[in-house]
Order: sequence, then structure tokens, then C-alpha cells
Amino acid sequence: MPAKRSAGLLMYRVRGGALQVLLAHPGGPYWSRRDDGAWALPKGEIEPDEDPLAAACREFQEETGVTPQGPFASLGELKQSGGKHVQAWAFEGDMHPDALVSNTFELEWPPRSGKLQSYPEVDRVAWFTVDEAAVKLLASQRPFLERLVSALQTPPSPRAS
Repeated sequence: MPAKRSAGLLMYRVRGGALQVLLAHPGGPYWSRRDDGAWALPKGEIEPDEDPLAAACREFQEETGVTPQGPFASLGELKQSGGKHVQAWAFEGDMHPDALVSNTFELEWPPRSGKLQSYPEVDRVAWFTVDEAAVKLLASQRPFLERLVSALQTPPSPRAS
């Protein structure tokens, strides 16, 4: 069975000279009391035959209510601890966390109760500095943050004439 594939976007902005990134906190009872190491890039599964960047944009919109606008810079791909392959892109943007509108999912809760409950896929988003994000972000997604910082610190190469 092939590994699951996901795609996501990392929105960033600069405020007061500091780089900030927008992270999403997963909704549902499993994540409700988790904070450090629980936040993630808005992301989701790539549908069969779907372009990964298109999937990342679709998932970002579904999970935040914001339609992302490029240009998008590739942050590459990584394999999370559970075996899922995740591709990510960064883009500069802004949103107020109170504007969050997330899709929902149903889960039997409490387990084996027979009761289905609806939860937002993302229960909140927040802006974090790079140092704060390194603590909040899932450990398996931290390389995306490092790649963004590296890409923004590297001056563009001169164009050949």
C-alpha cells in the first residue's frame, strides 16, 4: 500500500522586523488539551490525480476560510513519523485569527459510545515568531520552518543575461 500523501501551505508575514508564521491547531477532543508540539501547517490529503500545490491551496482554504494567493515557494517534501509524505509551500500573506472558518469532521465521542459529534478540523490559528513556532509545531514539520527561514535569508541569485 503506498504511503499517504498530504500537501500544505505555510503563510508568513513580517511584523516589526520579525518573521511570523501562521500555524493551525487541530480540532477535536484528542488535541483539545495539547499545545506545544501540537500545531501544524494547514494541510490535507492529496486526492488521486490531484496536483499537490492545488491540494495544498484547497486544504488551506477549507481549514482556514482564506483563499491563498501566490506566489508560492516550495519547501520540499518530508516524511512524518507516521509514514505520511508531506509536501509544503510558503507564501506571504495575512489573516486575522478571528476570521478562521474551518470545515468539520465527525467522530464517535466518547469512544464506543455510539454518539457522533462534529468538530472543526482546525479549532484556532495563531501567528508565531520563528522561535515560538519551533516549540508549537509538530516535530516532524519543523524542517519546513527551517527551510522557510533559510530561503528568506538567501538572497536571490542574479539572473543570467
